[in-house]
Amino acid sequence: MVALAMPDAASMGLVLIGVLIVALLAWIGLSLSRRKVADMTATAKAKSDLELATARAEAASQVDQIRRQAEDDASAIRARAEEEAFTIRGRAEEVERLSIEARREAEHRAEDVRREAEDVRREAEQRAIDVRREAEAEAQSIREDLREQRLEIERRENRLTEREERLDEQHRGIEERQNEITTQLAELDQKRAEIRNLEEERRRILEGVANLTAEQAKAELVAEIEAEAKRHAHTIVRDIERQAQDEGETRARKIITGAVQRLASEQTSESVVSVVHLPSDDMKGRIIGREGRNIRSFEQTTGVNLIIDDTPEAVLLSCFDPVRRETARLTLDSLVLDGRIHPSRIEEVYERSRGEVAELCQRAAEDAMAEVGITELHPELIRTMGLLRYRTSYGQNVLKHLIESAHLAGMMAAELGLDVKRCKRGAFLHDIGKALTHESEGSHAIVGAELARKYGEDDDVVHCIEAHHNEVEVRTVEAVLTQAADAVSGGRPGARRESLEAYVQRLERLEEIAMFHDGVEKVFAMQAGREIRVMVMPDAVDDIAAQVMARDIAKQVEEELTYPGQIRVTVVRESRATEVAK
Repeated sequence: MVALAMPDAASMGLVLIGVLIVALLAWIGLSLSRRKVADMTATAKAKSDLELATARAEAASQVDQIRRQAEDDASAIRARAEEEAFTIRGRAEEVERLSIEARREAEHRAEDVRREAEDVRREAEQRAIDVRREAEAEAQSIREDLREQRLEIERRENRLTEREERLDEQHRGIEERQNEITTQLAELDQKRAEIRNLEEERRRILEGVANLTAEQAKAELVAEIEAEAKRHAHTIVRDIERQAQDEGETRARKIITGAVQRLASEQTSESVVSVVHLPSDDMKGRIIGREGRNIRSFEQTTGVNLIIDDTPEAVLLSCFDPVRRETARLTLDSLVLDGRIHPSRIEEVYERSRGEVAELCQRAAEDAMAEVGITELHPELIRTMGLLRYRTSYGQNVLKHLIESAHLAGMMAAELGLDVKRCKRGAFLHDIGKALTHESEGSHAIVGAELARKYGEDDDVVHCIEAHHNEVEVRTVEAVLTQAADAVSGGRPGARRESLEAYVQRLERLEEIAMFHDGVEKVFAMQAGREIRVMVMPDAVDDIAAQVMARDIAKQVEEELTYPGQIRVTVVRESRATEVAK
């Protein structure tokens, strides 16, 4: 049993040793595996730590960059906010300062108004006391005048009673005288019949001697007496006219020359075309627009023709209405300056330009009134006068013409000792109707007079307006001075111009009028139509007839022609005696 048991113990030891070896090997392998896993884990951990560190570094860099950008933005925003706050604070301080100044000015003005009101009240009270005293004195004077008139009436009644008694006596004497006159008239009728019979007998004898009837003799006698009377009358008229001209021309020349020498005015004439300068020629295409829509819209809105030609960097505006032309010029200048040109913009700018032109007209009228020294003119008359700023007559600006006429009339009135203010006012308003001629029927003189009368102007001023072209008979000296000032302002060199066609027609008509008279040999229109030389035949026209002819030609020229200034008519009669010695 023991022998059998021994091998089992050795095998068990071997088995145990084998198990221990296997366990040792297993532990060694497990240790190796654990180390390898630990190494791998450490490597992975190091790698992950490196990546994490890299990611953290990149994140920190981005965070720093974002933080710096945010700080820069915050600094810029803070600086802008501080600058805006400073600006707003300055504006607020300026507004507060202005409000304080406005409040102080309002308080000063209120104090001035209170002082003025107190002065007016004191003046009114003093005026009331003065008026009461004057009224009492006037009432006392009226009572004394009534008492004297009552006594005078009583004296007149007594004188009338005495006069009636004398008239009764005279009436009885007149009746007696009338009876005597009736008797004498009967005797005179009888003597007149006898004289008539004697005249009939004498006429028959004279007709038989002269072989002429009474009517023929009477006609020849009347013609001879009429011719002699005309010659005598023309002689007297010529002497009187020569004397009046010598004195009147000297005085008038002195007054008018002094007024003209004291007046300095421009001599430029205006046109019906305005030039608008452009920054470049490319602007012309923008003004025309696509398929010409801009230029059509501009002409329809303004009523002015827009002319685009080859002129470099310029376009023309053509219109006979100067107000519309000026409005169109301002509109086009604004459009070119703005650069936006289309139909709706054109209408918008045109409406704004109309307001600017109206304001310019109002300012021009006020400046003209201040220059002339006229005040208290009705607002409607001021508005109408402003329209004349852009209106011309023969190329002369009408508003400047009125200013010149007012100065001339005032200087001539001062020389003559007349009312300077009234003469200035009449001359200043004499062409106001030219602003309304297209709206009202009648000549500009009549239309202007009606307008001035409507707005409360003085009758003498109204008469100056309506009579300055002799459409109404001149009744006052102020009207004559208005005509003279109008003629001097319009007739000075360079003031007005006329077209070549009208100039030629006027010269032809002047020569026709002069050639129409009998005895005229040649006619010469000289000095641009301001003088006519009429050469007459000496055997057909004598000296007195030459004077009559000059007056007739001048009168006909005044009635038929319209011209600026004056036209001198000179009739030349030359007698020559020629003989031949043989």
